[in-house]
Amino acid sequence: MLQLPVEDMEMAPGHAVEWTVSAAGTAGHGDSEDSGPAPLASYNQKDHLSVARSLRALDIGYASYIGGSFEIRGSVDRGALEAALLHLVRRHEVLRCEFKGFGEGVDEPVLEVVPPQDVKLERVDAGRFDSPAEARAYVQRFLQGTDTLRGPWIVMGAMVREESTTVYFACDHLLSDGVSTPVAVHDVAAAYEAYAQGREPVLPEAQSFLDHAAAERRRGAAMGPEDALLDHWKGFVARNGGQLFPRFPLDLGIEPGVAYRAVNQTDTLLPAGRLDALEARCRATGGRTSAAVLAALGVSLRREGGPDMYRALVPVNTRGRGPGEHGMGWFVNTLPVEFPVAEGMGFADVVAGAQGALDAMRPYADAPFVRVFDLLTRDQNGPQVWPFAVSFFSYLDFRRTPGAHSHVARRARKYVSTSHSNGIFFWFHRNHAGLHLNSVFVDTPQAHRTKAALVGTLVGTLDDVARTGRY
Repeated sequence: MLQLPVEDMEMAPGHAVEWTVSAAGTAGHGDSEDSGPAPLASYNQKDHLSVARSLRALDIGYASYIGGSFEIRGSVDRGALEAALLHLVRRHEVLRCEFKGFGEGVDEPVLEVVPPQDVKLERVDAGRFDSPAEARAYVQRFLQGTDTLRGPWIVMGAMVREESTTVYFACDHLLSDGVSTPVAVHDVAAAYEAYAQGREPVLPEAQSFLDHAAAERRRGAAMGPEDALLDHWKGFVARNGGQLFPRFPLDLGIEPGVAYRAVNQTDTLLPAGRLDALEARCRATGGRTSAAVLAALGVSLRREGGPDMYRALVPVNTRGRGPGEHGMGWFVNTLPVEFPVAEGMGFADVVAGAQGALDAMRPYADAPFVRVFDLLTRDQNGPQVWPFAVSFFSYLDFRRTPGAHSHVARRARKYVSTSHSNGIFFWFHRNHAGLHLNSVFVDTPQAHRTKAALVGTLVGTLDDVARTGRY
């Protein structure tokens, strides 16, 4: 799987079909009126809604979705494909959520869940597109059809041809994180193969995101200013000049706190063979590949004019093993890391610092970031729009996600789309072809120059380590 800007999508001509989720009955939680209180949105979901509402109030049409696509070879069984898409929505209750009653003066959204038996798909024949440019432009517009505040929160479609079909979908970020994309691709592809062969799909148990969110909210509500889960954050803030957010250290040509139109780019950093060499050198020092990439980013930022101490926020996957690996939702917390990257430090020392920083944050993964913000700032409204360009690092190995063995054959792709930003975000990802970097950043001339220079330095840094074991 490769994470790309949706603008880089390849789409052969074909006949387009669209599906949207609707409810045959009345939305509600559970199967009866006695099923308990309505579920609460997670901290991330509540904050995401607040961001969208704040920006809409400024007449900024903020939109953010995470989508994916894959190929079905040969002539498609349309009935089996529609059944597979319906199976996906019925399997993951987060895809059946409706967010209501969230407006000015209402800080807690009303979350309703459509029971699986009441879900249906509305199909629309969107017609034929006769050129790759027309097909690509149509799919790009279609995937932009989610809306954080009003819905729909998921859209699904297919470009059908005689010899193949491309299946694609988008979830508003309210519903989905990065790992959810390979989960959805695997679920739909496996269910399609089963239905096309006349049998019912058999998939592993999937964790409920609503149960996960409820447990997170209970933990957050129980936390107080002296909770031990805040200790890691308190130390970081004290060393970060009293700031919860670590600043991105290079010039992007922006004003703090202002939302700019965002641009999205993907760069290949290392091919698979060179990445294997980097991994071997990293393991010889006792570190993991993610630590080597994090260390290389810190060193490269310093070489471009950044500080001798690298600090960043890191999204952490909170799924766990077993059913969590197959759940769809926003299973992510955010934690800080810091380690030295001073000139003259060797590869082993910097990687040890990066690995130690990643290990040090893990025991605090149960402290929800939004709740940490409330307790350490006494704001009680969550971070909402981040105050300035923040140093951010994400790493994901797609080879370890559900269905990875079929990603190449299925031409699996992931798309992250954000309309606006006030900084720069780095999503490093590994797949069967090597190491790649998907960047979303403010669309200013200086940001383009800064990002291009940093990526060039980063490629050189990683390549040096892979070849020689030295920076």
